[in-house]
Amino acid sequence: MPLEVLLAKPETPEADRLRAAAAPLLTAAPTELVRQECMALLTSGQRMLGTLREFGTVHCAVGLHRDDVGSSVRPLLSLFTISWQDTNLAPRGVTAARAVTAAKGHTRIAFEEVPCGPAVFSETTVRCAAESGLPRHPLLQIHAHLPHPDCKRLAVLTISAVSGARREEYRAVLRGIVGTVRFEDPLGVAS
Repeated sequence: MPLEVLLAKPETPEADRLRAAAAPLLTAAPTELVRQECMALLTSGQRMLGTLREFGTVHCAVGLHRDDVGSSVRPLLSLFTISWQDTNLAPRGVTAARAVTAAKGHTRIAFEEVPCGPAVFSETTVRCAAESGLPRHPLLQIHAHLPHPDCKRLAVLTISAVSGARREEYRAVLRGIVGTVRFEDPLGVAS
């Protein structure tokens, strides 16, 4: 569902689309309490998406899946985002390198050539502040920084997960996604 729909203002066509999309989920709730919990989760998700959008996020996907490798019965939660960052005009390789050297905390930094051009992969580990009310589990973030051919912006693809034990698997997933990235308009309508 597009972010515009998830973040719709009341009494707009987008809000109508959101209500229509959420209706089957809310109608299927077995009790009124469960329905209200679903609505609260949706509202919380909307706040989170609104915050992500403020930081340039244009796409977000949530993954909830079982651990294919370990014996854990708890599902693994991951978040995939695509964000745009404006950059100073520079060659693409320089822009990619600056992305991780200018920010603190990046580790496991690797520069690679991928089908869409130069890319820098890196990792960060983040802990939520105690006052945030969010779980204090370390959050692993694996980033791919992909400079746009216009040399003025950078696409940042990130997988965030609470399972640091699956670091290599998440890196492989992100590399697979990055291998599909192209900066051309497939329909030729943007120009």
